[in-house]
Amino acid sequence: MRNALILLALTTFIISCAPVSTLVYAPTNEAISLPSETFALTTPPINTPSLVATSIEAFEPTTTTFLPSVANSGDNTFRLPPLEASWQIQYNGEIDTSLDVDVFNLDLFDTHPSTIQALHKRDVFVMCYFSAGSYEEWRVDSDQFPAEVLGKDLEGWPGEKWIDIRRVDTLAPVMEARLNLAVAKDCDGVDPDNVNGYTNDTGFPLTYEDQIRYNVFLAEAAHLRGLSIGLKNDIEQVPDLIPYFDWLLNEECFFYQECGLLLPFVEAGKPAFVIEYELEPSEFCPQAISMNLNALRKNWELDAYRVDCRKWSDSP
Repeated sequence: MRNALILLALTTFIISCAPVSTLVYAPTNEAISLPSETFALTTPPINTPSLVATSIEAFEPTTTTFLPSVANSGDNTFRLPPLEASWQIQYNGEIDTSLDVDVFNLDLFDTHPSTIQALHKRDVFVMCYFSAGSYEEWRVDSDQFPAEVLGKDLEGWPGEKWIDIRRVDTLAPVMEARLNLAVAKDCDGVDPDNVNGYTNDTGFPLTYEDQIRYNVFLAEAAHLRGLSIGLKNDIEQVPDLIPYFDWLLNEECFFYQECGLLLPFVEAGKPAFVIEYELEPSEFCPQAISMNLNALRKNWELDAYRVDCRKWSDSP
């Protein structure tokens, strides 16, 4: 908490002392205008210019020591999912808010606040998904991405392109507006996807350090808004990013035989969530339980179908 207060004080100092020309972007509550038909907010949008309109240097991590930041300093001011959790992830089809789970992962844009409210009545932790490393042409804020940050197409995902994560000055208003939306919808945490662009053919010469810098920016921006945040699929950077992220979500680590890379999170008392699409539950559930991973068998379209390894292990 002490570090968080220092960060907030420094941010306020920068804003009050710097001339307008040194601010690299405007408050994000003005950076995106969402159509009224997208959703009906039941809580007013937040207005936090002191957390948003700051110099980009305030978010820049060290590229050598990767010291713990707001995420692990003092008492956390954001809710965390349990280490051992039953859960559901669903982006298509009718959401069953009565499902007996501890955690629900839902699409940030497509989920109505009333769905999140219904889950909160049963004390379900709600993760809200958005892509932080790609442009999706169908999103309501797609016009906020300038052409110069758009890279190559994501293979197998029509209408989606990689973005140049080195341009934090350009991308920060968009991503922070999305985080503000997560706060307005009362999400407990966020699940930013495609945060491993440096390992892919994005069209940009992204480096390991570029990805670290961008991912830490996302983590600190989430924590400043009282949101927990998960690390999605970027398992090669787990040793450097574990101080900043609160949980991990991985797709197909058993299929690719790389689940051991997730264990530092579990050993640190942070939950790890796994999705398998191709393997049968009998092929990975016993090992997932032994590794204390919260694993599901899901369809690729992420509909209501699920097999929860923790429940499956009780009656295989």
